[in-house]
Amino acid sequence: MQTDPGTDPLDPATREFLAVRPQLFGIVYRILGSTVEAEDIVQETWLRWQRTDHAEVLEPAAFLATVTTRLAINVARSARVRRESYIGPWLPEPVDTRADPQLGAERAEAVELAVLLLLEKLNPVERAAYVLREAFDYPYARIAEIVETGEANARQLVSRARKHLAAARRGRVDRAEHRRLLEVFVGAARTGDLAVLEELLAADVVSRTDGGGIRGASRIPIVGRPVVARYLAAFAPRFWPGTDLRWVEANGRPAALVSSGGAAVALLCLDVSEAGIERIMWVMNPAKLAPFVASLDG
Repeated sequence: MQTDPGTDPLDPATREFLAVRPQLFGIVYRILGSTVEAEDIVQETWLRWQRTDHAEVLEPAAFLATVTTRLAINVARSARVRRESYIGPWLPEPVDTRADPQLGAERAEAVELAVLLLLEKLNPVERAAYVLREAFDYPYARIAEIVETGEANARQLVSRARKHLAAARRGRVDRAEHRRLLEVFVGAARTGDLAVLEELLAADVVSRTDGGGIRGASRIPIVGRPVVARYLAAFAPRFWPGTDLRWVEANGRPAALVSSGGAAVALLCLDVSEAGIERIMWVMNPAKLAPFVASLDG
C-alpha cells in the first residue's frame, strides 16, 4: 500500500525521538568510544521513551538526552572494569565522519580517536560533563541536572577535563598538514626508513595496537622515538608486502585503511602535533574494523 506523500505516518513521539537520535548517538559514542554500545543505549532510550507518558514530558529532547547520558555513565563505570581485562591496548572504535563531521553535535569536539582515548582516563561523570559542554554546548545548569550535581561542580568537572586534555596534547596541526605527514609516515613505515621515521616522530611518541587478542598484534604500547622507529622498521617486511592502501577519514581526521587479499587488516590513525607524531593508533580488532569498513561502502 502506497503512502500519500503529503501525510506523515509517524506519530509525534516517534518524530521527536528521530529528530534527536543523531545527538543521542553522538553523546554516547563520545562517552564510551564504542558504536556498538552507543547503538544499544540509544535503543534502550527508545524503549524507555515508548513506555513514558509523553504528556508529562515538557521538553522531549532534554528528557531523552538525560536518559541517554545517565545510561552511558552507568555503562562507562562497568566498561572500565571490562577494559582492564582487555587483551592488549584498547582503542576507541573508529567511525566514518564524512557524512556527519560533527557526529550529531553542535561542533566536532571530542570525536578524534586520540581525544576519546584520553577521555578514558577521566571518571565517567567528568567525561559526560565535558562531552555535553564541549561538543553539544549545553549550559552548565543543564549539565548539572543531567549528571545530578550542582552547577558549580558541573563547571569544575568540565574544567578538570579541559586541563587533563590540555596537559596531554600539544598544539595540533591543520588537516592538510595531518594528511601530508600521514602519507610521509606510511611511505617510511612501508620501507622501514629509520631516518625519516625518527624525523617524523615526537620524542615521547606512543604506538598502540588494538588487536583484541589476534595473533601478531603487539600486546603492549611501544614508547619513545628510537624504540618506535626500530619497531616500525622491523615490522615493515612482515606486515606491508602484498597490502593495499586506501585513504579514508576516521573520526574527523585523515587515516589509512590497510587491506590484504581484499580484507581489511588495519586502520592506521595518527595524532599529530607541532612536535611531530605523538600517537600511532593501529585498529586491527576485526570486531572494530568490520563496522567501519561497512560504513565506507554503505
